Amino acid sequence: MTTTSTTALDPQRVQRRTVFLLSSAQLLSGIGNGATLSIGSLLAVDLSGSEAWAGSITTVLTLSAALSALPLARLAESRGRRVGLVSGLIAAMIGALLVMASVVGESFPLLLLAAGFLGLGTAANLQSRFAAVDLAHAEHRGRSLSTVVWAITIGAVAGPNLIQPGAAVGAALGLPPIAGPFVFSAAGLFLAAVLLFAGLRPDPLLLARRLASESAGIGTLPVRGTIRSGLQAVRSSSRAILALAAVVAAHGVMVAIMSMTPLHLQQLVGGSHAGHHGGTTDSTDALVLIGLTISLHVAGMFALSPLWGWLTDKAGRIQTIAIGHGLLLVAVLIAGIGQQEPVLVTTGLIILGLGWSAATIAGSTLLAESIAEEQRVTVQGVSDTLMGAAGATGGATSGLVLAWLGYEGLNIAAGLLAAVMLALTAATAARVRRSIPV
Repeated sequence: MTTTSTTALDPQRVQRRTVFLLSSAQLLSGIGNGATLSIGSLLAVDLSGSEAWAGSITTVLTLSAALSALPLARLAESRGRRVGLVSGLIAAMIGALLVMASVVGESFPLLLLAAGFLGLGTAANLQSRFAAVDLAHAEHRGRSLSTVVWAITIGAVAGPNLIQPGAAVGAALGLPPIAGPFVFSAAGLFLAAVLLFAGLRPDPLLLARRLASESAGIGTLPVRGTIRSGLQAVRSSSRAILALAAVVAAHGVMVAIMSMTPLHLQQLVGGSHAGHHGGTTDSTDALVLIGLTISLHVAGMFALSPLWGWLTDKAGRIQTIAIGHGLLLVAVLIAGIGQQEPVLVTTGLIILGLGWSAATIAGSTLLAESIAEEQRVTVQGVSDTLMGAAGATGGATSGLVLAWLGYEGLNIAAGLLAAVMLALTAATAARVRRSIPV
């Protein structure tokens, strides 16, 4: 397939097949993400013995995703999307197995190592959305990207609710109950990797590059990217600057609030020591509430992705970015003001997911079309690196902010960042309306 002449291929047929395969892989791998989001902070506290480490799993996972994004992008540049995505998924499968080993061995350092491997899967999932637009027409980029983002919904929503089924599976395998959900995670990641390895042929990035070369009559070689070269490419366009800032800020706000919400709900419902290996009624109620809240939050992140893709194509990229950050601001206000009411906290987390989805889909689409072809994959890798860095920063600092200012203060701090992004979006939109080249 890789040697087939491009004249014998229908690019749009390949595009439809690519979106289907990427969507199917996202569905399977989403189970691992959902389990980690809902249980990670509880495992960290349990194995470390201190609530100060509550945000460590999110921090390590997002930092790993940040550090691996550019190497995976370079791998995609040289070998194609298939190799880059499969490598990340296999690493994440190893991470899920290491989580189980850390619980069995009661090893906190091993849990941190597992989170690092899982972060490579996060980086691969993020890059899947860019793979969806390699061959897409300009008027369909938002919808193609959002379809792949949407596909993770089923797996990611199911993940947090696998606590009880996972406990049964874990017991059958001789594992502690809290390790059980990661059996599903490892299986889903393995199946996703096999699906892409076997099916993603021809590779969408390599085919798009060959088509562009044939159309231009010359060979266009990709630039071997670095963070510096990627940022230089972004600085050449105000649209690219806005796009990059939109996705990075949205991810930082979302991770900061999401990573501390399970701990806040645990303290609110079951007391500060609930959720350990105890098994009291209060701790069970807290786990159920946490699973439901994170499930609904993840549903907000992915379930309405097709709507945001449609708005991105129809209403405009910049307008949808503004909607996304406006929703983030509303979300943190509701969660912060209603911090003592689980219903309001859950409502805020749902809206937080919606805002993240709108800003990420519109921002990613705008970024993909604002950069020259030879720099595009590098800039996409830089974007994911900075998203991961923002998430790691949010995860690392959110625990400290929670301790100093409480859950309400954490939401206020996140809201300030969303407000700044709204101002930047408005300024960029004004430049576009005045027809100033950007």
